[in-house]
Order: sequence, then structure tokens, then C-alpha cells
Amino acid sequence: MSEKQQRLVFAIIEFLNQAIQDGTVKADDQEGLEVAIQCIGEAFGVDPSNQEQAQKLSVKPATLQSIFDVFLKTRDKVSGPQAASSGPSSQSTGPTPQDKAQAEKHKQTGNSQMSIKNYDAAIESYTKAVELDPTNPVYYSNRAAAHSSKGDHLSAVGDAEKAISVDPSFVKAYHRLGHAQYSLGDYKAAASAFERGLKLEPTNANLKSGLQNAKARITDSDPSDSRPASPPRSAASPAAGAGAGAGLGGLGGMADMLRNMGGAGGGMPDLASIMSNPQLMAMAQQMAANGGLANLMQNPGVANMVRTSFPKMLALINFA
Repeated sequence: MSEKQQRLVFAIIEFLNQAIQDGTVKADDQEGLEVAIQCIGEAFGVDPSNQEQAQKLSVKPATLQSIFDVFLKTRDKVSGPQAASSGPSSQSTGPTPQDKAQAEKHKQTGNSQMSIKNYDAAIESYTKAVELDPTNPVYYSNRAAAHSSKGDHLSAVGDAEKAISVDPSFVKAYHRLGHAQYSLGDYKAAASAFERGLKLEPTNANLKSGLQNAKARITDSDPSDSRPASPPRSAASPAAGAGAGAGLGGLGGMADMLRNMGGAGGGMPDLASIMSNPQLMAMAQQMAANGGLANLMQNPGVANMVRTSFPKMLALINFA
């Protein structure tokens, strides 16, 4: 268990305890939440009553709520001026030819970095491409592949869905999305992603194989064993090029965030990384809109998370 992951769990437990103390959670629900807090702590090896561990893992004076507030404020600052600018020259012309050419160079750099398994550098290159040309779904899709390759399947889900939102006809993004959802253990969501892609390209062998694997796990897996199998592999050999992106949508729930959000090797990012991660900003917005972490315990995924931990998967997929 990485220290970064434990720091996030510690902050969540602090938040839930505070929700009990300040009356956010109804009295009838407090006992069940206390049991859940204990289970989460045991699952991740976090004991808030251990003073030595508390000093090591605490992010005070920051809190989980304050971090999410920063996400929302930062997002509003970033998107506000774009939304406010309504002049004829604002945001309407899109990326210039020079921007697109430079974005392609960054993509090619990312592809080269993927070929030597330098995933963090590849993500950085694809991000630069996205910043120059956010209208190209390939950059989001390639970044999704890079995230999956380093085990950060939650970020890969966001990037794949962003690619789809940019171009719903971009078939490869559905494979990226299905692969990431499968790796998270959400086989129904994976099957749905593969099926959506097959509606656009019924003969796609990768999508067919992914759908078959996902349906097999839904039908045949032991209900008491929610561990994901090895991620489905592409029917074709990986190509030399690459392609990816970032966004959020269709989160598997807070339990998936606890298991999969993070840096290289599946660990949790530090606070500086959290503050600069647009996927987490969007996650904060979604959680706030849904009633916050106080509703976490209603998600059956938490029970699965307590019973088992998911192995990290490596993405072996072709690139654009």
C-alpha cells in the first residue's frame, strides 16, 4: 500500500468522521457509516487513532473539502473567461494551422515515448497537443492509452470519454473506454462501451473481442470474487504510433477512485498533482452535485473494495 494512497484514504476518513460530528449525516445513518469507516481503514491499513500515522498521513491544514473547493474555483477561473468572451474572434476560429502542425509534432513525440514505455513523458506530450488542438480526438485517445499503460485506468476512462465527446464517430475511443472500464472491474460498463463502438464499426475485431471478454466476466465470474481478469488485448498487434486524452465521465464511483486514481504504478498523486489534474476537478464537481462523500456508503462498490483489492493491469493496445 503506497503512502500516497493512504494519504487520500486518511483524508476521506477525516471527512466522513467530520460529517458524523457536525450532523451532516443523519443520526440513523451514523452507525452504519462508522462501520464503513472502520472497514475502509482496515482495507487500506489506515488508523486515524494512531498518532504517528496521523502525523505522517495528514494533509492539514488542508482538508479533502478544501481541496475540492480549489478544483471548482480553478475550473471556474479557467472556463469563465472562455465562456464570457463572446466577440466574433473569441474561440470561434479554433486552432490555427500552425497550432495543428505543432500539436502533431507533440503527438509524434508522445508516440516515441510510448514505444520506450516512458508513459509520464508521453502523457505530457499528448497534453501539449491537446492544449494546442482540443478538437482532435486522437490526442485524448492516445493519452488514455498512456494512462492505462501506467495503470491509471480511471484517468483513461476520462480521456476516452473526452475523445468521444469531441468526435462520437471516433471508434478507437470506444475501445480505449471499454479497456479501461474492464481493467477497473466494471464489466457492464466495458461491455456497453464495446457495443457502442460496434454500432459504428460492426466488423471491428478488437471491439468484438473486448465485448466477448466483458460479457464472459459478467456471466461467469463468481459473485464473491470481484477481481478483474487481465484486460482484454487487441486482436491486432500494437502499431508503432500512438494516440490519447483527458476528460471525465461515467466514473465507477468513489471506490474506483480509491483503488485506481494515481501516479505511476497505481499510487495516489501528491497534493500538487491533485491540484493540477483536470479529471479530479471534474470528479469534485460530480461528487458535490451528487451530495458529496456522505453518500459514498450507498455505493455497493465500497463493499467490494473492502473485500478485495484489484491488481494493476498493463494496457497492451494499438495506437492511432
